[in-house]
Amino acid sequence: MFLFQQEVVMTVAACGSVRSIKALWETRIKRREEEQSRRSLRGGAMVRLSLGVWEDRAALARLKDKLQMEDGCLILRIEHEEWKSLPSCLIQLREVQEWQIHRAGLQKIPPFISSFQSLLVLDLSRNGISEIPKQIGKLTRLRELMLNYNRIQFVPVELSYCESLEKLELAMNRVLSCLPDQFRNLNRLQHLDLSMNDFTCLPDSVVGLPALEWLDMGGNRLQHLPEDIHRMGKLHTFWLQRNELQKLPENISRMSGLDTLVLSSNRLKDIPPLMEDMSQLRFVNFRDNPLTLDVTLPSRKMEANMDEEDQEDDREMYGREFMKLYIREARTRAYTVLDMHRTSR
Repeated sequence: MFLFQQEVVMTVAACGSVRSIKALWETRIKRREEEQSRRSLRGGAMVRLSLGVWEDRAALARLKDKLQMEDGCLILRIEHEEWKSLPSCLIQLREVQEWQIHRAGLQKIPPFISSFQSLLVLDLSRNGISEIPKQIGKLTRLRELMLNYNRIQFVPVELSYCESLEKLELAMNRVLSCLPDQFRNLNRLQHLDLSMNDFTCLPDSVVGLPALEWLDMGGNRLQHLPEDIHRMGKLHTFWLQRNELQKLPENISRMSGLDTLVLSSNRLKDIPPLMEDMSQLRFVNFRDNPLTLDVTLPSRKMEANMDEEDQEDDREMYGREFMKLYIREARTRAYTVLDMHRTSR
């Protein structure tokens, strides 16, 4: 009996030793696997890091190949190449003064644009950009911004901080329909193109631009012009073709600097009589409007010895002469109606 008990004890002890050894080996194996996993992760990270560094270097080399020096200005020019986004390594070229990136499929203006404090011209026309980043406001030396043929939906307030901006083009963004009130703070803006968008009225922030000389609002849905349009005292060129204008405000005649006015393809029924006194108006176009009076100028054949410039001047004078003849004819008919009314009384 005693021997049997002793054998049982020895068996239990042996089993305990086996379990302990097994547990120890399992622990060691687990630790080794964990260590190998950590090494693998570190190795993968190093590989990815090395790959990222290589890609940045390759991208930077490609970008450097796109640099050009013209008239002492360093330009980054990319056209007809696929660049949906611009790599952060571009910051190393912050001395660039112009970006000319066209038809590259670019979808976003990078936030690090604010690092390019030497930037004077930013031309990203004909891409797929849908947003102007707030960081654009940091470019206080920027003079020209062209974002034609993109998908811009709104203009951020921060754009008004670009205090040196002289030229802004946002044509053919289709859904753009408003501007922030602070837009009027662009005190140096002279050239503005908002054509082929979705504006239904001329923003007051545009009327309030103190230095504006050239404005294109063609191809929108403008239904009227503001009565205080004459506040745009420095404007000399005004494009309003292909809108929905039915009448012009009388104060348009007080735009003393206006010399080119394009009003073709609207819904105008009459011409304000006071426009007859706009002696500085060199060219005006009322073509394709449902004007009430049917007025036709006498034909004017161009002389064979006229050069192209003289012919162009003649065509421009033809438009202005039509306006004057229309106003005189409207006045004559009004007097005729008034006389008939007096006679009938």
